[in-house]
Amino acid sequence: MISIKPRILLASAAALLALSACNPDKDTKTAAPVAKDVVVATVNGTAITTSRVDAIARQAAGSGRPDTPESRKEIIDQLAMQAAVADEAVKKGLDKTPEVMEQIDGIRQSVLANAYVRDFIKSNPVTDDMVKAEYERIKATITGSEYKARHILVEKEAEAQDIIAKLKKNPASFDKLAMEKSMDTGSKARGGDLGWFDVSGMVPEFGAAVAALEKGKFTQEPVKTRYGYHVILLEDSKPIEAPAFEEVKPSLSQQVQQQNLKKQLDDVKAKAKIEIVGAPAAPPATAAPAAK
Repeated sequence: MISIKPRILLASAAALLALSACNPDKDTKTAAPVAKDVVVATVNGTAITTSRVDAIARQAAGSGRPDTPESRKEIIDQLAMQAAVADEAVKKGLDKTPEVMEQIDGIRQSVLANAYVRDFIKSNPVTDDMVKAEYERIKATITGSEYKARHILVEKEAEAQDIIAKLKKNPASFDKLAMEKSMDTGSKARGGDLGWFDVSGMVPEFGAAVAALEKGKFTQEPVKTRYGYHVILLEDSKPIEAPAFEEVKPSLSQQVQQQNLKKQLDDVKAKAKIEIVGAPAAPPATAAPAAK
């Protein structure tokens, strides 16, 4: 049975915004609700709250760092240091420099855009009916057959011709010849068995040869591909079947969510007044220093 996933991939909405924007923090759904945001520290009168520590701890946990009292103390220490240094930067007027103001504005836009995406996903949940409709649409497009075959791969055409001659005398020797002669280390130990596959996933010459064979027959001439020369035995074929709905439901749900999000973002962009004056010129290449 083939996977439905390759047939449904779209350009991810993550290409439009940060990946985290398209995938809200799953931990926030399961974490116990905080009744009150508690102040855990202050720096020059500025509060550091539990919600801020929680957010950083969840992000760290997602990267494999344990959420422990010790790690949270370290987070608070880091936030306190950051706040103290930021205050010093403000005292020096660094927050008013063009470079810093531009960076702050960029961060603000990113935060707001991500907030918009999270709000859209929360306000427009994907329903089972939407996912089922997408499944049925894709299922209707699946056509063709999948094949079960064996092959023997050799370097030279003369070797393949010799194998074919031996198979004509004894067709039952295919497995033995594959284990003895095949260069395909992935299948030779199994007598050349490739299992079930869609010919679209094979190199064109190989796929065409398989599709032209009758069940139980092997190729009468070597099949040349960029890998060498193949002798192919077709064991069986059957119509391609879509996987069960429940098997692909999670990936389809994410796919529908990305489709909906992409459409919304495209609409937002279309309504915006965007004037692109011109892309900045690339900086000139720096010449490598001369060897001494």
